[in-house]
Amino acid sequence: MLDIVIRGGLVVDGTGTPGRVIDVGIRDGLIVAMGAIDEEARESLDATGLVLCPGFVDLHTHYDAQLFWDPMATPSNVHGVTSIIGGNCGFTLAPIRAVDGDYTRRMMAQVEGMPLAALESGVPWNWESFGDYLDRLDGGVAVNAAFMVGHCALRRYVMGEEAIGRAATPEEIAAMVAELHRSLDAGGFGFSTTLSRTHSDGDGQPVASRWANNEELLALCAATGEHEGTQLEAIVDGCLDRFADEEIDLLIAMSAAAGRPLNWNVLTVDASVVDRVPRQLEASTRAEANGARIVALTMPVLVPMNMSFANHCALFLMPGWKDVLGLPLAESMAKLADPETRKWMHERATSEEAGVFRRLTGWGGYVIGDTFSSDNDGLKGKRVSEVAEQRGISDFDALVEIVIADDLQTVLWPSATDNDEASWALRHEVWEDPRAMIGGSDAGAHLDRMCGAPYTTRFMGDMLRGRKLVGLERAVQMLTDDPARLMGLKGRGQIALGWVADVVVFDPTRIGSAAATLVKDLPGDSARLTADAEGMVRVYVNGVETVRDNTATGAIPGAILRSGRDTETVSTR
Repeated sequence: MLDIVIRGGLVVDGTGTPGRVIDVGIRDGLIVAMGAIDEEARESLDATGLVLCPGFVDLHTHYDAQLFWDPMATPSNVHGVTSIIGGNCGFTLAPIRAVDGDYTRRMMAQVEGMPLAALESGVPWNWESFGDYLDRLDGGVAVNAAFMVGHCALRRYVMGEEAIGRAATPEEIAAMVAELHRSLDAGGFGFSTTLSRTHSDGDGQPVASRWANNEELLALCAATGEHEGTQLEAIVDGCLDRFADEEIDLLIAMSAAAGRPLNWNVLTVDASVVDRVPRQLEASTRAEANGARIVALTMPVLVPMNMSFANHCALFLMPGWKDVLGLPLAESMAKLADPETRKWMHERATSEEAGVFRRLTGWGGYVIGDTFSSDNDGLKGKRVSEVAEQRGISDFDALVEIVIADDLQTVLWPSATDNDEASWALRHEVWEDPRAMIGGSDAGAHLDRMCGAPYTTRFMGDMLRGRKLVGLERAVQMLTDDPARLMGLKGRGQIALGWVADVVVFDPTRIGSAAATLVKDLPGDSARLTADAEGMVRVYVNGVETVRDNTATGAIPGAILRSGRDTETVSTR
């Protein structure tokens, strides 16, 4: 007897081939029958008019902490994501010594926007080794989860406080390599690192991995390549805009040293910046010529961001802005009130130096969210340009006046400057380029600023009922088999006999996402942005129903995916 039979749905198997209206049978967590099925089943679902496809795979998340207080991995779970990759950007919660817990929590709060109160009260911190960390999660999650081994954690574990401020000695590099081997033996998915200037710890210092030299990086990459089914992920300064030649050379050397693909996040596509995409994808072309493989992750939707002048967000990454916004409140407000300071900030933000962050300088298009003073009564929902016109001042001056009146607490929603037809046409080209892949949600991070998790349903809805830039079968492939094959996931990413029953059933006339809303549901009474799914009829993880009609069932059948056991080695050629 089958556990589940799903009858009469349009089965889109993830390979890009045309869908077929057939039945699918599931038993013991596997797909065991496809076609016209007569066998009895304990549960039957009539999927007439619905689409059945593999579960979505999210390559770039930061659910490392959240899974302890939210084993469902919300909201990714209700948006059809059945497998996630965490431990990206060099940031993991293991290996860790007890003495370094406070430092790690403050670092994660700073670089990944995880509320400190949630990290302190929602995570047990009762492990030391990477294997211990994986064991704490095993058997207690609703999605399949794999975790890279983060460079910052390795460095801190070996060097302690001296991980910040200097290069490692040969002996320390050897100790890091040894600890990485232990972590990968325990099932770590690969090695991740960051060299990006945007990543500073809770003390305002460059995070540990930014102090590493190339010798250290390549030694760790080479060690990664000694393990079956591993991966590399890296962030460098040029990921934000355009790579420098030396950054491309380093990424190629890392991939070649490991003999493993290296993915990076995130390729921003904007048709007004004509040389960015060719320059960024050039890294992949040069890698291929040198026996390496580099894959750019790119988001297929525009993710709205919740910003303010009071909380660390992308505005703080404008050239020089942190020197103003990072001051004590009274000093920051005094600076912002100065016309010369405003002029200087505007000029820096719109300069070439700002790189990708220049896309945030459409000040007039900012939508005003929550306000906190009587001076701003009635402004919620208005665009800054409306206020500027009423007051007879520039858009930027109006924006600054509004936030000063709220002691900088005003919630702001910037409007995208790359939401034009040319940019969407360029995105389509990038999606179909083998050097790039859809992904990069950052789900689990920057919780009060953005909500990238619903990209799967938003993309699918847009392709079926919106822009329709790619067809159903190709859209499914981009979210399922493509990322699964890059990660080497065994038996996942397709609807096929003998493959794992990670399955999504959705209504093509309704699939999508509700708007993101701010809710206070984190430990420590902290807030985050989340979004409900629409049109998600069922989600099965390892053959168990985890979502029914857009709502989590509470089941936790997810597996902690471990390299080698659950993955195969992916060639760099």
